[in-house]
Amino acid sequence: MSGRQGRAKRVLRVALAGNANVGKSALFNQLTGLNQRVGNWPGKTVEKAEGTLYYKGYRIEVLDLPGIYSLSAYSQEELVAREYIAVERPDVVIDVVDASALERNLYLTLQLLELGACVVVALNQVDFAAKRGIRIDHKAL
Repeated sequence: MSGRQGRAKRVLRVALAGNANVGKSALFNQLTGLNQRVGNWPGKTVEKAEGTLYYKGYRIEVLDLPGIYSLSAYSQEELVAREYIAVERPDVVIDVVDASALERNLYLTLQLLELGACVVVALNQVDFAAKRGIRIDHKAL
């Protein structure tokens, strides 16, 4: 059995990715019970934050990555996120998507899928989208 197969049965590495200010750090705090600082200014998370949770016998290592708009890195924050996703290859990438700016956010989603990452889309800020009259077809997404 290879090291990756052995590890996958007990430890999962999950990366929280997405555009800046979509709620990655808030989700990180909910999952891990930690208190990663949450803010609404660009570059709030400038390096990856790490936390752990346990679920049904799995140790799940969660990484809160800096905001990234594409896999073409232009800033130090984007470089940190891109390198972790492309080189470290987490088991799962949770792409936190702002429902009120879906088109802009899905650009990164498509790039993650093209990279071959195992992607889960976490549709966030649905309440704000609804207030603006935006309805999302969750099944089509």
